[in-house]
Amino acid sequence: MVTAIKATKIGARATATLLAGTMLSGAALAQTAAPTTAPAPAAQTAPAVPAPVTRTIKSIRVQGSQRIEPETVLSYTRLRVGDAYTNETIDQAIKDLLASELLADVSIEGVENGDLVIRIRENPVINRVIYEGNKRLKEDKIKKEVKLAPRQIFTRTAVRADVARIVELYRRQGRFAAVVEPKMVSLDQNRVDVIFEVHEGPKSKVRQINIIGNEVFSDSKLRGEMATKTASITHLMSSNTSYDQDRLAYDQQKLRQFYLTNGYADFRVISAVAELTPDKKDFIITYVVEEGPRYKFGPVTVDSAIRDFDDKKLAAALSIKEGEWYNAKAVEDTVEQLSETAGIAGYAFADVRPDFQRDKEALTMGMNFHIAEANRTYIERIDITGNRQTQDKVIRREFRVAEGDAFNTFLVKRSQDRINSLGYFQDKFEIERVEGSAPDRIVLKANVEERANGELTLSAGFSSLEQFILQASIRQRNFRGMGQTVSASVDYSSYSKSVELGFTEPYLFDKNIALGGTIFRRDYNAFNYLGSDRQTTYSQVSTGAQIVAGVPLTEYWTLSARYYLAKDNVTLDKSNFYTDSNSDGVRGNSPGDTCDPQIAGRYYCEAVGNRLTSLVGLTLTYDSLNSRLRPSRGERLSLSGDFAGVGGDVRYLRARFDADKYWNVGSGFIASVSAEGGYIHSLEKSRGAGIDSVRITDRFYLGEPQFRGFDIRGVGPRVQRIAYTGSVAGGDQALVTDRDQIIDDAIGGKAYYLTKAELEIPLGAGAAEMGLRPSIFIMAGSLFNITRPGSSVGVDPACPTSPYGFCQKVGSDGKPAFNADGSPSLLPRDNFLKDPTTGQQLFAVSASDPVNSGFYTTCKVGYAAKAGDPCVGTSVNAIVNNPIAPVYERYVGNSASPRLSIGFGVNWNSPFGPLRIDVAKTLLHAKGDDTKLVTFNVGTQF
Repeated sequence: MVTAIKATKIGARATATLLAGTMLSGAALAQTAAPTTAPAPAAQTAPAVPAPVTRTIKSIRVQGSQRIEPETVLSYTRLRVGDAYTNETIDQAIKDLLASELLADVSIEGVENGDLVIRIRENPVINRVIYEGNKRLKEDKIKKEVKLAPRQIFTRTAVRADVARIVELYRRQGRFAAVVEPKMVSLDQNRVDVIFEVHEGPKSKVRQINIIGNEVFSDSKLRGEMATKTASITHLMSSNTSYDQDRLAYDQQKLRQFYLTNGYADFRVISAVAELTPDKKDFIITYVVEEGPRYKFGPVTVDSAIRDFDDKKLAAALSIKEGEWYNAKAVEDTVEQLSETAGIAGYAFADVRPDFQRDKEALTMGMNFHIAEANRTYIERIDITGNRQTQDKVIRREFRVAEGDAFNTFLVKRSQDRINSLGYFQDKFEIERVEGSAPDRIVLKANVEERANGELTLSAGFSSLEQFILQASIRQRNFRGMGQTVSASVDYSSYSKSVELGFTEPYLFDKNIALGGTIFRRDYNAFNYLGSDRQTTYSQVSTGAQIVAGVPLTEYWTLSARYYLAKDNVTLDKSNFYTDSNSDGVRGNSPGDTCDPQIAGRYYCEAVGNRLTSLVGLTLTYDSLNSRLRPSRGERLSLSGDFAGVGGDVRYLRARFDADKYWNVGSGFIASVSAEGGYIHSLEKSRGAGIDSVRITDRFYLGEPQFRGFDIRGVGPRVQRIAYTGSVAGGDQALVTDRDQIIDDAIGGKAYYLTKAELEIPLGAGAAEMGLRPSIFIMAGSLFNITRPGSSVGVDPACPTSPYGFCQKVGSDGKPAFNADGSPSLLPRDNFLKDPTTGQQLFAVSASDPVNSGFYTTCKVGYAAKAGDPCVGTSVNAIVNNPIAPVYERYVGNSASPRLSIGFGVNWNSPFGPLRIDVAKTLLHAKGDDTKLVTFNVGTQF
């Protein structure tokens, strides 16, 4: 008689085996105990098998449950009070309970009398899951993959599965020597801590890549086509030097693609084997390939079952031609081209299949593109999903097709580009095409993924243009989900300050009319350099507003109009650039002080004053770019004209153009060319000889950042003010040659042009994730057409006529004299001091007067403490004269000849803000231009 049955997960099967063995042993013992003298039966029969003992369950109790309810335990078994049971029934109940993975141990007692007691020991609950030794793989990444977690039931099966998952994660990183050892720490209340001890081991690199069977292309050429790279100094920054099984399969496809695009249609990879080195640190990969012969295209035909198409015309328009080397990529492009053609004609699901006609004797590959019969397709509906904030109408108004229209691939693609250009949704958004309710119906699905469109920026940075920069701005590019733009910004730097508020409504009253406006206050300080010191010249404060309205003329052409009203106040620093009319040693502190052209320059003195600009303008724009944020194909052309003179103090006409073209040249390279230019014509009367009719604040300027390779305002007309060393009297007068000691003032131009050709170079996935976008470029441009400014200092009638503003020495031959370096011999200019109240000439009292010697007086003879008082004494006084040292003004740079620069740069979306660095070498420049090799900008938008 069996009194109790107890089993664990492992012991359940052993218990059943033990029961069967006991029954068989009992039968054998019975047979052995039979009398040996008993007569043999007349006929032998099979021994009888005892029938299973059947009993009835009287009661069932569960003991040992803590968290699990007894009813839950019973639900995993088939045992019920009143049911019959056998030993096999009890054994199956134990198996079912252990299979639930809720229990660590199970036993059933009372089998002999029907009062069953199920004794259980529950699996422990996980208190914590701890990871130790994981340095290369962060804990948050492991947690996403494993199943064990706090407050879950602990099972050894789950532990083994999680160990396998963690090891696989390390293998994906190339760490094939990683070992994970699980441990369990028992706690009170049937709880456990699970600890995964990780021994990461070294990263397994690809030590060597062997290629066997290649004859046409070298090993290095083929390795260059692969994503996997060998661990060497040349690939020090590459993330593809670790072994990855998926990358191994990808490389096989890359090899096949390379050979097929070069005409080797029979190419195949016979084997690809990765072997772990004996030290288990690195891998050696060996490819065995078979190149086969090279094929050319045979006859290329089109067989269309769509009656709207002319087979011969379609074939003639294809890019592949008979006799050219076979190229599998060209075949794929042709299939796409024909599908696109069918889509434009309204056949959304046209099936284009290339039929390859291989001739191994002639080594040609004939191509027949079969276009299966298809129905013209109509748009059943447009579904928009995923937009939680953006209103449907904001997306729908960018669609160039509507429900019920005939399907058109070109218009769907254009719709996709317009939605991408909004910048509201995920990158590379695509419109999905799904079959509709009928064969001639299609559903367009725009499944968008919104991204944050609100921008709050508080930043500080450094710019080679503006020095230290502080910026605060807030902008919402999709305000209220209606596509409106609201912005406010405050900028502060050493040389500019601004406050600006703006609002734009792209669809006014749900009509295709854009209306926007800004109000602003901008303080700008112009500057020049004296050595490495940046000196402020004039300050311009602009306060005003602008209103812009735009309306589309066609799909690509837009016309916009604007009105601009601003008051400009241009000033110079009085303490540096004004006269000292009262001779008290302080400039600009009296009403009689005016702008001093000898110090500021006549061209700056002419700019001082207040003026009101009232301007209207028109802009005609053509835009087919696939993205306004980061275009890779398309064109953009802008033509604008402005008329200043609708009231106000300024009158001129200004015209500008700007053209850009982008295209993808393959393999991720993006090429672009751009050109811009402008001209301004004054409508005002002449303001005097040597004064250009266009004010210095309204002219064009060219240099950094538009023209790389040149400094800020480094291109175009400028006045260089050069001091002298030595003196005329000493016979050693000469111009200063140190460029750092020359004052260089850019005065702008009335015309300019600028062209650029640039190629953006793709990088690997790692660099792309970092936001690195390098490029190479070449630029050419110029700024010119300005009236030669007049001399900054008037010529004394008593001096010989001089274009330089100072008296030029006259030689013994009666002709103007020149110094040894070829510069004109200029004399110092008299600067007689006058009384600040009366304007009378001041004299220095002679040393013969023992009381007042050295004092200034208005008396030519004698002394008077106050102007107008009687002169007392007989001393003969000398005129007070503080002569002004001569300055040579050189006017340079007014030339339309192109300046040329070439270089490379990189955009980087760095953690501390967008960064642009350019290295540009100037190949052509004009005299006076300021060149610059390296420029950078960080902390502000480019």
